[in-house]
Amino acid sequence: MSQRRILVVDDDPRLLHIVEMYLGIEGYEVRTASNGEEGLREVDTQRPDLIILDIMMPGMDGLEACRRIRANPTTADIPVLMFSALSGDDDVERARLAGANHLITKPFNLVGLGSVVRSFFGSDQPVPA
Repeated sequence: MSQRRILVVDDDPRLLHIVEMYLGIEGYEVRTASNGEEGLREVDTQRPDLIILDIMMPGMDGLEACRRIRANPTTADIPVLMFSALSGDDDVERARLAGANHLITKPFNLVGLGSVVRSFFGSDQPVPA
């Protein structure tokens, strides 16, 4: 089984580092981007199996990045998980309308994130070394 590729896009370098390390330990190949524009370039060049997007980022936010991912026929089927410090019903609905498959509110715990990530891949799971 090949390693699943995950792209994590967030403007907080500490969060990117922690999530990258955790998901790497869990057996995933992880790429990161620090904003929406950079994230879209990574999507085009790497074609990840899952995209994790922060909603609130300077420049292009995660909602716009998600809409663009969904509008592109070559990337429209990639699952998108969104992070947000906002957790109101309106925020959840905006993420859903942009095309997100799931929303996790910040702060979150890494074990919970790992469970959500695994749910996207079903029984085709990486085996930690």
